[in-house]
Amino acid sequence: MPALTDTFTLANGVEIPKIGFGTWQIPDGSSAYDSVAAALKAGYRHIDTARGYGNEASVGRAIRDSGIPRDQIFVTTKLPAEIKDYDKAKASFETTMSALEMDYVDLYLIHAPWPWSQIGSDHRAGNIAVWRAMEEIYEAGRARSIGVSNFNVQDLESLIAASKVVPQANQIRFFVGYTQDEVTAFCKSRDILVEGYSPLATGAILDNPDVGRIAKKYGRSVAQLCIRYLLEKDILPLPKTTTPSRIVENADVDFEISGDDMAYLDGLVDTAA
Repeated sequence: MPALTDTFTLANGVEIPKIGFGTWQIPDGSSAYDSVAAALKAGYRHIDTARGYGNEASVGRAIRDSGIPRDQIFVTTKLPAEIKDYDKAKASFETTMSALEMDYVDLYLIHAPWPWSQIGSDHRAGNIAVWRAMEEIYEAGRARSIGVSNFNVQDLESLIAASKVVPQANQIRFFVGYTQDEVTAFCKSRDILVEGYSPLATGAILDNPDVGRIAKKYGRSVAQLCIRYLLEKDILPLPKTTTPSRIVENADVDFEISGDDMAYLDGLVDTAA
């Protein structure tokens, strides 16, 4: 399926497959192992995990056991949001690499600008300290690219002003009815790739009648329409499912949404309600 083999190119020239397989909320062990194995078998070559998900070991094992050469799989993982200290960031990366049993990752992200227990609090100084550690990891070739997640414009401006390397990606929550236009526009102006997690609104959008009507028009599932919607906006979707048939379905998105239908979808709000 071409959508799985097409790539975006990051600002540093690294190519990243246009659809990633997300592993958020998939528990370590057989669930994570089996779903990643199924995704790789279906043709996915971009796997997204995080130390905070607790499943890096199973994700790494599934990648190794797939028999696919490591350089043909794009692996993203993330520094826990709670870590805002240079030395702790360096140590956490080593913990991650031991769990994955890999020599390098393709993209390493700061998981959030603040600890999850303190959403919205100011940790700009800590993010700058952590970013210095990530720049060193990047310069050493142990991460082929580095970026952030859940950062807004102010978080990004603060980090960029104090850093050598501009983040190459920003992974944010993005789906029909929740498009974060301000930060998306800023990222595009700075050549920062936007990745969209929860493109199906963590499943809440699947029963939305307005989205369902448009999907039916194309003979597609709501999930396929929602994933295609992100691709039409040059945003990298990270769908997550543990069901093998849906893993395949979510990648079968080689169709185009008309300009009128994109505009209609852009106008929807509260699709996850």
